[in-house]
Amino acid sequence: MAQWVSELSPDRIPDAVRHAALSCVLDTVGVAVAGSITPPARAALALCAGVGAARSTVLAALARPAGTGAGIHATPPQAAFANATAAHALDFDDNCYAGFVHGSAVIVPALLACAQATGASGAQAITALVAGAECEYAVGAATHGLLYDLGWWTTGVLGPIGAAMAVCKLLDLDARRTAHALSLAVGMAAGTKSCFASDAKPLMAGKAAEAGVQAALLAQAGAHGPADPFGHEHGFAARYNQGRFDTAALHMPGDRWYLLDPGVDVKRIPVCLSSHAAVDALRALIRRHGFRAADVASVECDVPPVVAANLCHDVPDSPAQARFSMPYAIAMTLLEPDWGLDGLSANQLTRADLRAAMRGVRMRTGPSWNDPARRRDAPEGAIVRVELRDGTVLQGSRDKAVGSPGAPLSPAESTRKFLDCTVHVIGEPAAMRLLAQLRALDGPMPVQALFDTLAEASAMASDTSTAGAGAGAGADCRPRPRPRPE
Repeated sequence: MAQWVSELSPDRIPDAVRHAALSCVLDTVGVAVAGSITPPARAALALCAGVGAARSTVLAALARPAGTGAGIHATPPQAAFANATAAHALDFDDNCYAGFVHGSAVIVPALLACAQATGASGAQAITALVAGAECEYAVGAATHGLLYDLGWWTTGVLGPIGAAMAVCKLLDLDARRTAHALSLAVGMAAGTKSCFASDAKPLMAGKAAEAGVQAALLAQAGAHGPADPFGHEHGFAARYNQGRFDTAALHMPGDRWYLLDPGVDVKRIPVCLSSHAAVDALRALIRRHGFRAADVASVECDVPPVVAANLCHDVPDSPAQARFSMPYAIAMTLLEPDWGLDGLSANQLTRADLRAAMRGVRMRTGPSWNDPARRRDAPEGAIVRVELRDGTVLQGSRDKAVGSPGAPLSPAESTRKFLDCTVHVIGEPAAMRLLAQLRALDGPMPVQALFDTLAEASAMASDTSTAGAGAGAGADCRPRPRPRPE
């Protein structure tokens, strides 16, 4: 893997793979801007602010002449931490079934922080993103899903690998140092699914991005990692995956590119992907039959075991819990079939009609999901049965959600999502400019241009508003002064 990363050149990456990587950056930057004004992102920002507010002495620096210390801006690892936290704060970021992992929310912030610091171009960043994503998803594929089933949070465990490999490519490290960065990243892996529905989940995405950047920078500085991080008797496979590890998945790029197969699922709504297929099946029934929430007596969702395990909050009492609630996602869809970010505002939880609709939603795992082939083809699929008050029974199903590689968001849907995520934070002119820049990122434009747009929007907002603060977009972690209205 390290050899492949060090030798990867732009001309060896198919156009379709580069386009997929570009889409990952665009979607991730959008959801990160939206997530930057959330409480976990503000908490992450506090650590960046602490760089200037309360310094601690680094002993090795005592030998340096006075006045040569670093400034108060956050380092790339700290910026990666803050911005990856923001990227995952709303659970609106993408997902890949090669490992059941949120890849882009960790890799993109880590990569952009270092690209900004090094003056890299957008094209260099896209090449590096391909390197990081392919490596992370390869390791995820090697686990055959067991890692996730055992209760590890794959984003925390696999994320440092993707971030480290992306940064190594950006820094043009040789194969030896890239291998040490890889093994250091594996050693820094951590995360359990106990973090779900809490601030710990996005914060752990932030820590994964930070660990990946640190691993790459440490390897650049000469640090060595373990010689056999995957196969050691106390290594990755033994401790995380019950000794199972398919090394054939690590042949890079092998007979497939993971960014295309299985590809990346881009979310249409800001909740756990486990609910999306059921929501999409319900929306199709609503469009076909024209019923409304008041017409519905009950909704039953027949789903795979992993969906039932993930969506563990039948009666959520916070937006964080609502993201992991099938009744919430289904009830919101009955009331507002095209709901989006506003559906996760705190005041939604107090709606009497929403609470009433949730009480009519049930989730179960039927016998059809006992078939391994069925679970493979529809890992988070759903069969939805709607009973209307007049006794009519309607049924629909969906194997994968809208936004999956087989049913990608349309350009209009992608644009709408990006603007929904950004306009309320940075204003429409800046959001439109940022969108245009991201679409043209795979070229000579410096990554710094993205942060210039965000910084200008922040400065303009500071002149007109004193309300709120959020996680910064660039390595200086500047606050976002305008909160999203409820």
